[in-house]
Amino acid sequence: MRRSIATVCLSGTLEDKLEAAAAAGFDGVEIFENDLIASPRTPEQVRRHCEELGLSVDLYQPFRDFEAVGPEVLRHNLRRAEHKFDLMRRLGTDTVLVCSSVSPDAVDDDDLAAEQLHLLARRAHEHGLRVAYEALAWGRHVSTWEHSARIVERAGHAALGLCLDSFHVLSRGGDIAGIRDVPAEKLFFLQLADAPRLDMNVLQWSRHHRLFPGQGAFDLPAFVEHVLRAGYNGPLSLEVFNDVFRQSAPGRAAVDAMRSLIALEEQLGQRRTAVTGGRPGPARLPSAPEPAGYSFVELAVDDDSAPQVSRALAAMGFAHLGQHRSKPVQLWQQGTARVLLNGGAGERTAVSALAVETADPVRSARRAEMLLAPALSRTRGPSEADLTAVAAPDGTSVFFCRTGAGDGTSWLSDFILTGTGHSAPTGLDRIDHVALAQPFDSFDEATLFYRSVLGLDPQDDTEYAAPYGLVRSRAVSDPGRRVRIVLDGTVLRRGAWVPGVPDPQHIAFATDDIFTCARTMRERGAPLLAVSDNYYQDLDARLGLDPELLAAMRACRVLYDRDGRGEFFHVYTEVFGSRVFFEAVQRVGGYTGHGAVNAPVRMAAHRAARQGGDRSAGP
Repeated sequence: MRRSIATVCLSGTLEDKLEAAAAAGFDGVEIFENDLIASPRTPEQVRRHCEELGLSVDLYQPFRDFEAVGPEVLRHNLRRAEHKFDLMRRLGTDTVLVCSSVSPDAVDDDDLAAEQLHLLARRAHEHGLRVAYEALAWGRHVSTWEHSARIVERAGHAALGLCLDSFHVLSRGGDIAGIRDVPAEKLFFLQLADAPRLDMNVLQWSRHHRLFPGQGAFDLPAFVEHVLRAGYNGPLSLEVFNDVFRQSAPGRAAVDAMRSLIALEEQLGQRRTAVTGGRPGPARLPSAPEPAGYSFVELAVDDDSAPQVSRALAAMGFAHLGQHRSKPVQLWQQGTARVLLNGGAGERTAVSALAVETADPVRSARRAEMLLAPALSRTRGPSEADLTAVAAPDGTSVFFCRTGAGDGTSWLSDFILTGTGHSAPTGLDRIDHVALAQPFDSFDEATLFYRSVLGLDPQDDTEYAAPYGLVRSRAVSDPGRRVRIVLDGTVLRRGAWVPGVPDPQHIAFATDDIFTCARTMRERGAPLLAVSDNYYQDLDARLGLDPELLAAMRACRVLYDRDGRGEFFHVYTEVFGSRVFFEAVQRVGGYTGHGAVNAPVRMAAHRAARQGGDRSAGP
C-alpha cells in the first residue's frame, strides 16, 4: 500500500517537511492548512515541488465547523468551502478532510447535518473533488465513527465518504469490528496514530501525546485489518500530533515514522497469514530471529577509567581472557557474560555497543537495514570476523553475532588468548540486562527501534521521582527474557550544578546466590555502593522481612523488591568515569521487573560516593 504522512507530524517549514518526507521514502503527504498558510510558496509552486520530490498530495486538511448550522452561518461556510476548493485544485489534490463540528453554532440534528454535508459534497463534485467526513473524538454532537457513518449514509452523495482516524476511533473504546460493514466506496481516507493509555481529557491527549504506530498501546494492526477487510484501498497515512516530534529534526522524525509503517505492515501480513491458514501476504521484511542472549556488551573507556573498570571487573570475578588482534580492545569474561573494553573508541566512558546472539546474523542485519537502521562501517584486519552492526537512535552500536559458529566466523576468533588475569569466579554467569539513558526526544523512537529491529516488546513502564527530577523508565525484552534492555529518560538535561551522574548507564549481571556473590566481591575490593541504613529500616517497616534476611542484606548492601510473582535482590558498584556502573542481580520466582523502586536510593548513594562520602559507610 502507499504510505503517506501529514505535514503536521514534522517540525520545520512546509519545505522542510516535504523534503524530509520524500527522503524517508513516503509516497504522499497530507498538507496541513497552517503549513500552507505560512509558506511563501504559492499552491502551484508547492504542487510542483511535491512532483519534483515524487510526492502526491493525498489530502488537504482540516476544514472545520461546517455542518448542522443556521442559514447565515451555512452561507459563510459555503463561501469558505469554495475558496478551499479552488486552492485544492491549485495544489493538485482531490480530497478535503471535514471534521465534525465543535462550534457552539452547531445543533444536534442529524438530518440537518446530512442535508448540509450533501450540499457541500455536491459543490465539491462540481470541482471534481471529494469530502472525507471525520468524527472528532471531542465533536460537539458527532464524536464516534458510527455516528459519522450514519450521517454520511443519510446524506447519500457519491462525493461524501468517511475519514477514519485511529486515534479518534480507539480513544473512544468502541467496537471496531463494525467497520467491516462500511461500504468500500465510502472509505475515503485512513489516518493512523498510536498513543499511550492516559486518563485525561481526550482533546489534550490527542493534541500532545499521539505516537507513531508501535510506540503506544493501541491495537493498530486489528484496527487497520478491519478497514482493509472493508475494502479500503487508499494510502496508510500518519497523522500524529506530538510536542516532541514537532520539535525534533524533521528528517529523523520522518525516518522514525516510516519505520513505524514498515513494522505495521509486517504485523498486518502476519495477521493475514494466521487468518488464511498459512497463506502469507506479500513478503517484505526478513523475519526477526529470536535473540538467544547477549554475545557481549562493549564499554568505551579512556586512560583514566580503563584501570578502574579493569580492577572492578577482576574483583567481580571476571577474567581478562583476550586481546583483539588489531584494535585496543580487551575481552573479559565470567560464565557467558562477556564485556569488551574498547580503549580506542575516542569517547568518554560509556556503553558503546550491544551484541545480540542470533542464529542468522546476516538476516538480522538485513532486517535492521530495511527498517532504516543506519548501517555502521567497520575496519577489519585479515582473517577477522565480518561483523554487521547498525546504530540505535542514541548512537549505541548494535551487533548481530553467532558466537559458537564452527565455520570460522565467530567474533571470538578475533581475540588472541592472553592466559592472564584468571580470577576465581564469584557466581556472575550471564548478562541479565543493560540500562541505557535515552535523550527525552528519542525515548519513543528507541522503543520502536528495539521493538521492530530486535523483536523486543515493552514489558514494564515506570515513572519515579529521583533526586533531580522525574525519570521515565521502560523495559523491553524478548519473550524468553534473554535480552532485556531498560530505557531511562528525563524531561530536562541535568544542569552543571548537579554533582550526580549525567545520563547513567549500567550492565547488570545475574547470579543464583546474591549474598555469596556480594560478600566475595566485597572481600576482593569491588567498589560496592554504600546504602543508607534508613533504607533497611523502611524495608523492615513496610515488608516485615525475616530479621536474618534483613541483616544479611544490610551486611552485603543488597537492595530488595518483590511483586506477586517473585523477588529481586540486587547490589550496585560505584560509578566509573562519568556515567557507567555495574549491578549484580538475583531473580527469585517469576519476578520480571528491574528494581525501579530502588533507583532513587541508588542515585542518592551515587551522589554521596562522588562527593567523597565514606565508601565503607553502613551499619
